[in-house]
Amino acid sequence: MSDVVRPLSPSAAASLAVPRARFGDYLELTKPRLSLLSVITAVVGYFSALPKWDPAKFLFMMVGTCLCAAGVAALNQWMESDTDALMKRTADRPIPSGKVPTGSAFVLGWACCALGLALLFSRVNGFAAVFALATIVSYLALYTPAKRWSRWSTEIGAVAGAFPPLIGWAASEHHNPVLGWVLFGVLFFWQVPHFMAIGWMYRADYEAVHFPMLPVRDAGGGKVARWSFFNAVAAVVISAVPAWTGLASGYYLAATLLFGAWFVARAARFLRPLGREAAAKRLFLASIGWLPLQLAALVLDRWIRGA
Repeated sequence: MSDVVRPLSPSAAASLAVPRARFGDYLELTKPRLSLLSVITAVVGYFSALPKWDPAKFLFMMVGTCLCAAGVAALNQWMESDTDALMKRTADRPIPSGKVPTGSAFVLGWACCALGLALLFSRVNGFAAVFALATIVSYLALYTPAKRWSRWSTEIGAVAGAFPPLIGWAASEHHNPVLGWVLFGVLFFWQVPHFMAIGWMYRADYEAVHFPMLPVRDAGGGKVARWSFFNAVAAVVISAVPAWTGLASGYYLAATLLFGAWFVARAARFLRPLGREAAAKRLFLASIGWLPLQLAALVLDRWIRGA
């Protein structure tokens, strides 16, 4: 018998060097928490329109929205794998860490988007599919590239993130444009203070990859805080529109003012230079709490009044 050790083939060496991707790695690639937010806001858009209950259509609306959101998340990470590798908070994501090959992420992303759009178009309606397509295009063709060159990338991304409620509203087949666009406005204005707080907390990471977003350009943070405060106020004002237009009750308005006072107070605290780091984290947490409370209040009020 020979004791000569034969060298490994290139394919065998690669298989030993790179661990096989697990299901959890592919799941992480779809950003399940962010995708869940898209589904939840689509559900809010659906139920707030007081639709005639159709379990099959509702299920296909949720699955289609979830697939589109998951596909967008995977493609976003495929497009940003180079900058993700340079930032501490994203370096361990599936692509830069080597857990998922770039080709697999590309195929998974487009497959999810295509299947999601097909389900929405064939099993829900064309209008819902159009809003899902608008989400995909605005996120991948506008927001993701804009992060590298535009100070307004957060606002561009907020447009993409505000479309999912319109998917649910369109799926309900109720023609109430005021309600649909109020939900769009709430999601749009909410995202600005939410992501400005994140941008301020992780501005060193974004500066390292030369993203020209406002938290990077504004060294003192004053402009970031003022812009966050303005948009927090705008989110509360837009949230009150259903009560002013007869689509919701005075109880809903009272809840809106109560929740809004808390959210705006956190944004106001962010205005102070002293303790801005801690204030950014509190604003971020408040934004996470405010949105579900506000949307739940709208859906409950609409259903109680419509029952």
